[in-house]
Amino acid sequence: MIALRVLTAAGLILSAVIHFQLAPGFQQAYPGGIGGGNLFRIQAVIAVLAALYVLIRGDRPSYAVAAAVALSALAAVVLYRYVQVPAIGPIPSMYEPVWYAKKTLTAMAEAVAGFLAIIGYALLRRNRHHE
Repeated sequence: MIALRVLTAAGLILSAVIHFQLAPGFQQAYPGGIGGGNLFRIQAVIAVLAALYVLIRGDRPSYAVAAAVALSALAAVVLYRYVQVPAIGPIPSMYEPVWYAKKTLTAMAEAVAGFLAIIGYALLRRNRHHE
């Protein structure tokens, strides 16, 4: 199960690194508000914390958190790729109707991390029932 923990965490860390890299460019359009860059930074910090949690604990709650973080980030990137969501309060409209290398890589990392976290969660449940 250690490999599953490491791979789940690696997907989350890859997502975080890319979000940190992209953040400055997304903040420029909203220098005074929350801005996309700050949202990217917040997501990256949460992904790092979820990665550490699953690495350290490797229990069902940690896998649930990892799945929630990874899949919510994936949902956001796909939503803002295909739907022009208007600004909601301090959250800017982040519609970006293109795929490029870093965006695609982070989406794939989030999908893999989310999928692996679900598997980890399910395996721990199954193992618990067979003890």
